[in-house]
Amino acid sequence: MTLRARLALGFLAIAVLLLMPLAIAMQALSELGATTRALQDRDVAASLRLSQVRSHLEELTNAEKAILFADDTGAVSWLYGELDSLGTQSDSLREVELVQAADMLDSMLNVVRREAPVEIAAAAAQDIETADSISLNLIVPALRTADAAIARGEREVARRTSEAVIASASRARDARETAMFAFALATVFAAGIAFAITRSISRPVKDLETGMRAVAGGDFGHALRFGPDRGDEFGRLSRSYASMARQLKELDKMKAEFVSVASHELKTPINVMIGYLQLMDEGVYGPVTPRQQEVLATLGTQAESLARLAQQLLDVSRFEAGGGRLELSRFAPADVLRELEETFQVWSMQRSISFEVELSDSLPDTVFWDADRMKEVVGNLLSNAFKFTPAGGRVGLRVDRSDDRVMLEVSDSGAGIPASQLPHVFQKFYQADNQAAAAIKGTGLGLAIAREIVEAHGGEIMVESTPGVGTVFTLFLPIEARLQERRRLTPESSLAAVAHS
Repeated sequence: MTLRARLALGFLAIAVLLLMPLAIAMQALSELGATTRALQDRDVAASLRLSQVRSHLEELTNAEKAILFADDTGAVSWLYGELDSLGTQSDSLREVELVQAADMLDSMLNVVRREAPVEIAAAAAQDIETADSISLNLIVPALRTADAAIARGEREVARRTSEAVIASASRARDARETAMFAFALATVFAAGIAFAITRSISRPVKDLETGMRAVAGGDFGHALRFGPDRGDEFGRLSRSYASMARQLKELDKMKAEFVSVASHELKTPINVMIGYLQLMDEGVYGPVTPRQQEVLATLGTQAESLARLAQQLLDVSRFEAGGGRLELSRFAPADVLRELEETFQVWSMQRSISFEVELSDSLPDTVFWDADRMKEVVGNLLSNAFKFTPAGGRVGLRVDRSDDRVMLEVSDSGAGIPASQLPHVFQKFYQADNQAAAAIKGTGLGLAIAREIVEAHGGEIMVESTPGVGTVFTLFLPIEARLQERRRLTPESSLAAVAHS
């Protein structure tokens, strides 16, 4: 599945999960609306109709009393009109499911319709006793029964309304709890899907980023954790990465071989030139004037510089190709360091620079290093320190023990290196902008060789530098060195392991 399809499917799943609580809430609202409509269509209508029945029943009672006591000829039509209205209301009560109240009302109406003509006739004949008897014994009890039926109907409506409201509230509460639970569950699942999608993207991206840093640092054999057989965009990236690393490895090998061959081939003609210049200076080919001796001396100096450059190029190429040899042996580090101190004390006096050497009492009696190579490293660092430190400045060498390693620190109060240039100074031929402060111009190879030598011993080199304040190099070397495979620094680690060449 492609990355685009995976993202689309994931977002669709998240949307569906988050819509589920909304659907539950909408269903609860629909049920609540249905309950409200049922209350409106049945119970509210029932209450209104019961109220109308009670009103007509009161009118009927008043009409019956008017027949007995008021001798009102209009009372008869009033009574029959109310009987007709109550008959209609009886049918309407059945429509709102008040059947018992409707039956009792019909029973009352039957009694009144049957006895009302007799009562009316007795009242018209001034037979008050008969009319009162009919009213008290037949019509009034029927009216009271109808009134009781209406009261019962009102209680029934109240009960039904209460039950409906309680049931509706219960369903709404259950729906709310269900929606909240569904929302929490949907949130958890949506978060899980989002995490899975993010992880499925971020892990390959992070792995690819690590691989690119490794390739940028010269580790062309770094393999990605996701293979080219994947069917998505990362599979294509993996194939492109593998092709790029393979081509860069071949180019790097060709470059190293070219530099190595070129450096090796340069040594012979340079040595020949140096030899002939020495013979000419000695007068083997005839007398040499003072002016010619000056020219020969200049040519000899330049030829020796070319020879050193060719040797440095050869050393760097050998170390980069894994062929740099270390001749490990056991020796006393204090002796080598004292020898370096004597050598650079001369520089100190010539350039009016304070030079201090501090050897710790905890320094091991012997170490297992390549003595000549380490003299080259420390000597190169001290040379750089003196080169970039003006007269009246300070250069220091401090050596101490750190667990099973030896710590060497070379510090100066020289020009320093801008932070933006630190990642690049360890590269071959790179020279920082502080070259204007150097007493002697360099080639940009010394520290590249120093780093390779230190790492070949299994150690590490670090630097701290502040422009205008100075630079401090720190080397950590195992007391018992073992030959290490070639390893290039990544750009990040170069920040902590560079020097000002």
